[in-house]
Amino acid sequence: MASSPIWCNVVKTVSGTMAVRMGDGRNMKAQTAAAVRASISFPPDVYETLEVIAREKKVSLAWVVREAAEKYIADKWPLFGGPKGE
Repeated sequence: MASSPIWCNVVKTVSGTMAVRMGDGRNMKAQTAAAVRASISFPPDVYETLEVIAREKKVSLAWVVREAAEKYIADKWPLFGGPKGE
């Protein structure tokens, strides 16, 4: 996997579980994770627009971002959803 841009922190899970680490280094409980987590920074105006869209649709901001990413991929690679493993 290519390294992530500086503004995107990708956290891979091991065996489908993820430990939640507290700021002081303590581990909380492990969670089952079926997806890869990414921390993404947005310019303030983009973030505010995403919040407005989420509020209007009555969904989470994460849902809006996932939907946008899925549509972007479908537009870029309409036949098969894009190459895997890049």
